[in-house]
Amino acid sequence: MVLCPVIRKLLHKRVVLASASPRRQEILRQAGLRFEVVPSRFKETLPKASFPTPPAYAVETAKQKALEVARRMHQKDLRAPDVVIGADTIVAVGGLILEKPVDKQDAYSMLSRLSGKEHSVFTGVAIVHCCSRDGRLDTDVSEFYEETRVQFSELSEELLWEYIDSGEPMDKAGGYGIQALGGMLVEQVHGDFLNVVGFPLNRFCKKLAELYYPSGREDPRPAQSHQGRGGRAEDGGERTQAAGPEEAVSNRTGHSPPPFPTGLLELVDSFKASKALFTACKLKVFDLLKDGAPLKAVDVAGKLGTSACGTGRLLDACVALGFLQKTDRGYSNTETANLDHPWDLSARPESAGRDGADPPDGALGERAGPPNQASCAHSEETRLGLLRAMHSLAKLTARHVATAFDLSRFASACDLGGCTGALAHALAREYPRLRVTVFDLPEVLQHVAGFQPDGPRTEQVSFLPGDIFEDSLPEADLYVVSRILRDWPDGKVHELLSRVARACKPGEATASTSLLQNLIFV
Repeated sequence: MVLCPVIRKLLHKRVVLASASPRRQEILRQAGLRFEVVPSRFKETLPKASFPTPPAYAVETAKQKALEVARRMHQKDLRAPDVVIGADTIVAVGGLILEKPVDKQDAYSMLSRLSGKEHSVFTGVAIVHCCSRDGRLDTDVSEFYEETRVQFSELSEELLWEYIDSGEPMDKAGGYGIQALGGMLVEQVHGDFLNVVGFPLNRFCKKLAELYYPSGREDPRPAQSHQGRGGRAEDGGERTQAAGPEEAVSNRTGHSPPPFPTGLLELVDSFKASKALFTACKLKVFDLLKDGAPLKAVDVAGKLGTSACGTGRLLDACVALGFLQKTDRGYSNTETANLDHPWDLSARPESAGRDGADPPDGALGERAGPPNQASCAHSEETRLGLLRAMHSLAKLTARHVATAFDLSRFASACDLGGCTGALAHALAREYPRLRVTVFDLPEVLQHVAGFQPDGPRTEQVSFLPGDIFEDSLPEADLYVVSRILRDWPDGKVHELLSRVARACKPGEATASTSLLQNLIFV
């Protein structure tokens, strides 16, 4: 099944996804489909007992979701979208349909029922083609479902409640999300994994091929218009007159082409883009063009001591990446390039890999060994450069991290390896009653005064020097693990998380406080 012509058929159509599910949206976007998101308002109250099988219920729910969106958009705009896609995912075990749990006890009941057993995940999908005629909406509905069988491990009470307390089950059919923490509950999957995530992409593409290529021909080549041969190119690129047998023999080998290497080409393009950015950072191109008049490539080359030809190609690459803009007057920074970026961090990716160099002791809130082993190996200038980079990076993401979770129930937090406190200040601004302690090495915290947070400083934030592996962790209701796990071996990660687990205070704010509740991984 060739995907390209199917997607090409939809490129010039107004496609709407009648679902607010971020998982379905991600799956379809990764397939290259362009669409709008209009969540359905259909009340999922169909009587389950009236359906002969669980998938029949899922298909009907998906259809009603899509039709509700089509009718609403037609009434609002006096024209309907071309295609509306509806979907509904359910879990069924022993003939019983499990949808999203209404509360923690409901989630516990669902997961207990699934423990140690095999269950089925059904996703019903409806593809509604719409047409407005004389102010009236006409629809043509195509529907299908996909089944995937999932085997759960035997789940202990402790694991069940720890997963439930993480909050993840509450918006998932059957009370679990296989693509996230819920994956630790699953022993085996038989069938389409994406169907369990929320959308059966493979079956969906096959259905589109059936709809748009009823003869079974899926020609991945762009359609061509042949004049003087009695045929014409139709909308969507299909020719009304196929080539004759002799022409087909001479022009086609009969062998299917190999799969198009989309993933590999994306990696190659990303590599080339990163090399251009790293080179520009190393040469300080953006610093040169900041707050100044536009410069020609030859002027930039003269100031940098580089060749005019090579500099021109580098500048054009930065234009394509959106960091520079090019006019008749020359090159200048875009707003993106003028942001406070972690250039110092991104300009050194190769030296660490080539020389085996580690970041300065504590510069990232972590270290390669005891403090006296790494500190002397790096200059103060290098340390400050990396601190500036980490501070800039944290400022770019701190507000988003602080608002990604509801932390209103916590009174205190500790940001382990919090560096200059950018995230701590963002948390304090978002939660005025939250006290935040930044815990990092003394040689890091001695530079904190030189870094300004976004907005005024607050007395809610305090800084405590110490080593996350050797010193006692500050007491807190919440521990933030910010960028300090990714480079540690598994043994060190386990050691740190064990220390955090021992530092957590169960039984104070709630009857039971789990480790998952007391950690934010950033």
